[in-house]
Parts: sequence; C-alpha cells; structure tokens
Amino acid sequence: QVQLVESGGGLVQAGGSLRLSCVASGSIFSIETTGWYRQTPGKKRELVATISSGGSTSYTDSVKGRFTISRDNAKNTVYLQMDSLKPEDTAVYYCKRSVGWTDYWGPGTQVTVSS
Repeated sequence: QVQLVESGGGLVQAGGSLRLSCVASGSIFSIETTGWYRQTPGKKRELVATISSGGSTSYTDSVKGRFTISRDNAKNTVYLQMDSLKPEDTAVYYCKRSVGWTDYWGPGTQVTVSS
C-alpha cells in the first residue's frame, strides 16, 4: 500500500507562484510514475504533469514553460512548482502514483488563483 498526502495549495494572485508537495509513505517501489492531476467542479480530472522513477517528465500543453515537476527520492516527495499562475489554473490538485497496474491517489489540495 502507498499513502500520498498533498500540501502547498492556497490562494494566490494571477502571476504568482506556488509549490505543491506530494509525500509518499508505506511501500516504496523502485519503478513507478507519479503524476499531478487537477479537477474543477463538473469537469473530468486532467493530467498536469508526470515524472518517472528515472526522472523523465511530461507536461500537458497548457502548463509547459510555467510548471515544473521534480522529485526528491530521499524524502519520498514529488513537487510541482507552479509559476505565472492563471485563474484557469484554479482547481483541486491531486497526486497519483502508478505502480504496475495499481494507482494510488492523495486526497488533493485546493489551488485558487485570483484575477
């Protein structure tokens, strides 16, 4: 079992920055992919960025150049640095870890960007 807890969300003005953290506990696997997703009311949860255990990253087009995903394996933590935030980035942000065919989700953290 893997437990994930997100933190770092909050209220920020447009153009500002936030750094989200996803701390993993429980079973730690050497091969896994961790991703950040976001969801707004009435919409499907969308993928924002992923990072593999080897450090390969990917981003959805709308955040490229503004968001950076990274990881600190010693701390079992994955980060999402969010810069140049826009009101449309407002959402609940979730962390997901995929191990084989199993996905583990955190409870989410709210990010609100005011215009």
